[in-house]
Amino acid sequence: MEFVGAKAALFCGSGVLTCLRDDRPDLRWPGLWDLPGGGREADETPEDCLLRELWEEFGLTLSPDRLLWRRVFPSILDAARDSVFFGGRVTEEEIASIRFGDEGQGWELMPVAAFLGHHRAVPEMQRRVGIVWGEIGAL
Repeated sequence: MEFVGAKAALFCGSGVLTCLRDDRPDLRWPGLWDLPGGGREADETPEDCLLRELWEEFGLTLSPDRLLWRRVFPSILDAARDSVFFGGRVTEEEIASIRFGDEGQGWELMPVAAFLGHHRAVPEMQRRVGIVWGEIGAL
């Protein structure tokens, strides 16, 4: 499958794992709340891409079977190309074990409703979280 990157809404209870992007003028969406994930490297599968980014950004190792939901969307950087968005769950123990990497200003397990209504979140990520939460939030 050809795709440019992968992101995920990872839920713990009624919270979603978020990260605050660096506030640099050379970045898209500087200083906004975002989700784990990023660009594809080499011939990675979408799952491999997302799980590598999750390790780099949060120090979390998940198995692919923890990704419960998957959908292909147009990339927000280039609508002619695809990106893959996942939904899954993380445990309280995993949240407690997070070792935040060197990308971004910080992280938060943010209440889903707060992320969906946050005035400083990446709008397309809010839309996608709303979709996933509507489909797997009650599971």
